[in-house]
Amino acid sequence: MPGQDLTPEEFRRVGHQVVDWIAQYRETIEQRPVRVEVKPGSVRAQLPDRLPERGEPFDALLDDVDGVLLPGLVHWQHPSFFGYFPANASLASALGDLLSTGLGVQGMLWSTSPAATELEQHLADLLVPALGLPAAFGTAAGGGGMITEASSSANLVALLAALHHASDGDWQARGVDRREVVYVSAHTHSSMEKAARIAGIGSTAVRVVDSDPDTAAMLPDALEAAVAEDLAAGRRPVMVCATVGTTSTGAVDPVRAAGELCARHGIWLHVDAAWAGVATVCPEFRHLIDGLELADSYCTDAHKWLLTAFDCTLLWTRRPGVLTSALAVVPEYLRNAASESGAVVDYRDWQIPLGRRFRALKLWAVLRWYGLEGLRAHIRGHVSLASEFASWVAASDDFELAAPPLLGLVCLRARGGDDATRTIMERVNATGRAVLTHTVVDGRYLLRVAIGGLNTERRHVEALWRELQAVRASHGGPEPSGAASST
Repeated sequence: MPGQDLTPEEFRRVGHQVVDWIAQYRETIEQRPVRVEVKPGSVRAQLPDRLPERGEPFDALLDDVDGVLLPGLVHWQHPSFFGYFPANASLASALGDLLSTGLGVQGMLWSTSPAATELEQHLADLLVPALGLPAAFGTAAGGGGMITEASSSANLVALLAALHHASDGDWQARGVDRREVVYVSAHTHSSMEKAARIAGIGSTAVRVVDSDPDTAAMLPDALEAAVAEDLAAGRRPVMVCATVGTTSTGAVDPVRAAGELCARHGIWLHVDAAWAGVATVCPEFRHLIDGLELADSYCTDAHKWLLTAFDCTLLWTRRPGVLTSALAVVPEYLRNAASESGAVVDYRDWQIPLGRRFRALKLWAVLRWYGLEGLRAHIRGHVSLASEFASWVAASDDFELAAPPLLGLVCLRARGGDDATRTIMERVNATGRAVLTHTVVDGRYLLRVAIGGLNTERRHVEALWRELQAVRASHGGPEPSGAASST
């Protein structure tokens, strides 16, 4: 009936239709182009000019999803999507998300949904040993973790906590004085500069520290010199952001060296491991976070490589009191006995918005369905494929490795230079058989191959390598090299 929600019986019927549609989409996704060329405005041109006055059957919506939206989508769950970083939305997490949406609860306060808060808190604590994180990030040791929407948000929250820490709390009432400095490398995610703008200290407060020309990692001596210079000039070092697995090339900043410097000067150390952090579910990759016990905050994305549908970023801090002091504002209408008792966590004080989705439920679904063994197998399989792909590139006459490979990320370029590399990416993407993305490092145009898709197998990586070689040959390069036979 118009103006009324579905009845439970209608929901069962339509819900089965939607689940069947999703299952069919995932079952046939490999038969679709990863992406097609779409002209700006072409999707809107197919949409109705006005909203319906009377409600329509759900079938009509599904028809338009099929006919109008699907042709205009990039299929991120396609096994030949190698761009950016993986965005694994496992069907297990989709079901967990459906449960969360069906419950429709708000987890802004413990009192508004106690189970939502306590499940989130419990999962964050259980993931501390599962990911090999320092015990200080767990609740029992005085730390704590939470789930937010993205690492961009986690970076902003960490910066606000750092500003509060650097001003001994004065920042909360008085704001910034434009002497603050945040230290990053040229490869730190752009969200850190945006966080500085939002926090009011501005882009000029972000100081770029020199990086190693070979590894692209922040240089500890350069960081030490920058901090000393700023202190001598009367500026206030607020935070160092160290990255484990940069977006461009997967570079790993020296967490321990940065942490030791920060400890000497009372500077907040935030470690952004958005993509690479979840790999430490495998013990053999925990060297990447060496020195993390010196960090004040740490984030990683379950929605990139840990099989959990967007959005699901994990943020831990060993100083939750500083974080909540920086962010807490308590109007009368949110006061309640549980919060006043101090015995509960109110996650609204850990983030920018008030409202909170029940994200923990989809993460819990993934952890229970796959188990830690399943997650390790998922990560290790992609790392092995990336290592093999890198060996083909290294043995090639027409391509070269452009950065040290890390985990599932391989950066390469055509030996013909930037123009050839750019043309190859454009032509490969235009085929619809794979999608790559690029970066520019030290003026060089690089192709990024991020191997980590939910259903990506060796045959998909082999097909990509053949495509790259074929396009290179057609662009005037040498015939496919002997490395092709390795596939």
